[in-house]
Amino acid sequence: MGLMWVAIEGTTLVTAPLIYFNHTPRSIEATWKYLLVGSVGIALALLGTFFLAYSSMEGGMKASLTFEVLLKTAPQLSQPWLKASFILILVGYGTKMGLAPMHTWKPDAYGEAPGVVGGLFAGGITSGAFLALLRMYQICNAAGESAFMSKLLIFMGLFSMAVAGIFMLSQKDFKRMLAYSSVEHMGILALGLGIGAPALYATLLHVINNAMTKGVLFLSAGNIHRAYSSKNTDQVRGALRRLPLSGSLFLAGFLAVTGSPPFSPFVSEFSILTSAFTHNHIFAGSLFLSFLLLVFIGMGITVLKVVQGKVPENIIETGYHDSFLTITPVLAFMAIVLLLGLYIPEFLQKMLFNAANFLENKV
Repeated sequence: MGLMWVAIEGTTLVTAPLIYFNHTPRSIEATWKYLLVGSVGIALALLGTFFLAYSSMEGGMKASLTFEVLLKTAPQLSQPWLKASFILILVGYGTKMGLAPMHTWKPDAYGEAPGVVGGLFAGGITSGAFLALLRMYQICNAAGESAFMSKLLIFMGLFSMAVAGIFMLSQKDFKRMLAYSSVEHMGILALGLGIGAPALYATLLHVINNAMTKGVLFLSAGNIHRAYSSKNTDQVRGALRRLPLSGSLFLAGFLAVTGSPPFSPFVSEFSILTSAFTHNHIFAGSLFLSFLLLVFIGMGITVLKVVQGKVPENIIETGYHDSFLTITPVLAFMAIVLLLGLYIPEFLQKMLFNAANFLENKV
């Protein structure tokens, strides 16, 4: 668990310079905000890790941070210290994930970083933090603290979705909008984890679906940003006319990330929703559905402004046009998103089922 913390902290240090790629005052501000907020969060995760080790001592055992030992001795861990550890680790790694209200670094970092860096954050770094949270989930589950975890995770997940949906309304910066979309989807992952065993398969599938879809959105958004030299919808209009491929993929990515069929996020989100309604989480499922609608409306307003209409006459001519190298990666991500929405390969299903069973200590 300690080595895992070192690795997650390492991702903070090595990715921070990428935010400053454009060397602007706003990008250096975003870099420092990312470092400061992320470091505070990861420090809380370290404290939670220490509490986890101390829970072993309070349980009359030798202190250990080895995952296998903690899992085996979970029923003997001190419950108060284990609960305190889970709260700190949830807040700590939740900061890295971008769960609300610890998400404050995301809009600035995603808004100022190049599109490919935003895709790396939204699809990779945040998913890594979620996988770290899964380790703690497994230990607490083995210790019989599922009900305690469930309430916190469901609350954090729904709250993140609500915050994301509210801030998406009337959002003019389309890259900041994508940051709030990432907050929403980290909330979906937390919600799925809070529902527990019935939704674990769908939650793990959503990690993959979200990563692939964010690749489509951030790379196409980066192309649009370079063509217009602006992220504001007052200047960025008519992307379908100026960049037919990037504009079309950005629109398709919006439909995918908001859970529209036949794209893969629809499959995982619908499965999580079904699990909520069929396993006594009716209120949480209803709020989940409501917040999905709110996000769809908020994102739709911004995305349609970007892709529709005429190209402004006073726009700066940057000379950028879609090319094979800038479009091929986006098409590849889009193909995966569509494929997983229509057919999930058997090997992937087996891998996800095995992972979900492992989290429930069934293998």
